[in-house]
Amino acid sequence: MRVTGKRRSQKERSAETSARLMNATIDLLHDQGLARTTTPEIARMAGVSRGALTHHFAGREAIISASVADLLGKAARDLHRFAEDFMARGGSSDEIVDYAWRMMDDRLFYVTMEYLPEARHNPAFRADLIPTVKEFHAGLDAVWTALAARAGTDPDHTRTVMNATMCLVRGMISQTVLRPNDPAYYEGLLGFWKQQVRQHFPMKPAAAQSGRRKTAVA
Repeated sequence: MRVTGKRRSQKERSAETSARLMNATIDLLHDQGLARTTTPEIARMAGVSRGALTHHFAGREAIISASVADLLGKAARDLHRFAEDFMARGGSSDEIVDYAWRMMDDRLFYVTMEYLPEARHNPAFRADLIPTVKEFHAGLDAVWTALAARAGTDPDHTRTVMNATMCLVRGMISQTVLRPNDPAYYEGLLGFWKQQVRQHFPMKPAAAQSGRRKTAVA
């Protein structure tokens, strides 16, 4: 008896091709830079024809905008999941600083450094990215709001600490371009910053947190 697999729909095939093209674009932005991220190279790396690329994306700016939006959207969703887990189990400000560092160091900020100069000089490109960046910041806000709720601190002050943390992390990752092999240096900076952040978020007694979790479960 012949066994046949389920045929994918046209919509599924189209989504898969788009995903391959966007993943290839991010890989190229990270590995080769914006100037070398051309549509022929994107198509080649994705393993599709130029015609397939132009069928899904109008041009170079369109595919770069969509790819960055996809990358930041995934990061934002991960942030929301982290915030939910943080609230459920009760985390520390140290965890959030570490998470911000890992998230940005995992290609995200290196890709950001490639498209930001173009966004500065290209109003249409910048306009395409602004909603995506807002979505990403909403994810960040969810994490730090969870910390504010747990520590009983003012949300606006918490956002100030959040923005300062992100500025520090971005600056540190920028340094890794010319100072790549110095983990002790970056660990020292992160350790120092964690001490500063802790002072803004005195944790409530563990018993109170545990009691709240049990009540929520019940």
